[in-house]
Amino acid sequence: MRNFGTKVLSLGLALGVGLGFTVATTDSAKAWEPKKPVEFIVMAGKGGGADKAVRFIQTIIAKNKMSSKPFTPVNKPGGSGAEALVHVKNAKDPDHTLMFTLNSFYTTPMLQPGLGVNTMRFAPIGRMAEDTFLLWVNKDSGITNVKQFVAAAKKAGNKWIMAGTGKNSEDNILTDFLNKAYGLNMKYVPYKGGGRVAKELAGNNANSTVNNPSEQLGFYQAGKTIPIGAFTPKRLPLFPNAPTFKELGKDFVYFMQRTVAGAPDMSSDAKAYYQGLFKKVFNSSEWQGYMKKKSLQGGFLSGVALTSYWMRENAVQKAILKEMGAIK
Repeated sequence: MRNFGTKVLSLGLALGVGLGFTVATTDSAKAWEPKKPVEFIVMAGKGGGADKAVRFIQTIIAKNKMSSKPFTPVNKPGGSGAEALVHVKNAKDPDHTLMFTLNSFYTTPMLQPGLGVNTMRFAPIGRMAEDTFLLWVNKDSGITNVKQFVAAAKKAGNKWIMAGTGKNSEDNILTDFLNKAYGLNMKYVPYKGGGRVAKELAGNNANSTVNNPSEQLGFYQAGKTIPIGAFTPKRLPLFPNAPTFKELGKDFVYFMQRTVAGAPDMSSDAKAYYQGLFKKVFNSSEWQGYMKKKSLQGGFLSGVALTSYWMRENAVQKAILKEMGAIK
């Protein structure tokens, strides 16, 4: 095989000289790069954790000149991410279409099978982090722990408002858990975007939320809201006074992916480019600092490893929705 390859290469070079041009080898060919601005779809509203992460990633890429073309965030929150999923599935230019995903990446196609979306076919670019959840209340409520929260919510019944992002979404799943675990009857009210949800709690238009840290952080720092419980294996360093539900006798842990996916028909060259790019973003000091500041966890996953992760999480989310009675 080695001799055969040498003969072919020699023949190619000889032909090149004879015809007056040089034959380029594969190694010298220029690698694929974006030819125009990249559409970066956010399957959630403005001001939420996903939106903030995408816009921060956009600044990292631009600041460090990681790409010759800009990345343009586009929010498509409709139908709990259905609008985004359909848009990316039918992308007119797959090589210039990316999406930043939440767990609705799994749940929305299950809840809306008519969409005809199979997210396991999307291009596995890079898992940037896993986001965390906490149970939040308004500081003016006087509630400082889960025991007081349960007592107040039981007394209020379905007049207790739990604000969340989308129907049968991550927030809805956590509300369902709390209702079942503590015998509550809270009313779940969905809004478009975690930023809006955080504002509803800070403005005393809702009694509680299960926001990500990045969504409530500003109001927490302003002294308007407080976290009283964490849906994580261990307490979060930023919120040391919020015990985990495992500590409180309810062994329930829940994370949300913060992952970049590409259109299903993306070319292999474009896929390789974006996988390399987002690995650089993940390893940047800016992103590592952002993860620490926003209580994000997890390592970088890409390619086959990311697809395997998707398949595992897809099965977990399916089991949760069945338990909720949202699907059969």
